[in-house]
Amino acid sequence: MGGRDSHNSNSKNFLAQTPKNQISDGRDIEFSRELADADDVKAIERSKAADQRAKQRKNL
Repeated sequence: MGGRDSHNSNSKNFLAQTPKNQISDGRDIEFSRELADADDVKAIERSKAADQRAKQRKNL
């Protein structure tokens, strides 16, 4: 008998993907701008710039 893969066809949607409106960046951070110092503000700016570069790369 040949080795059939019929037992693997139980899934109705083989290539199921998460809808784009349900995808998040995975961040759940509480932050207070009132308590931020200069280093925190610089770090936020660098993080935003890095996110922009990553999004541009992803869209290419």
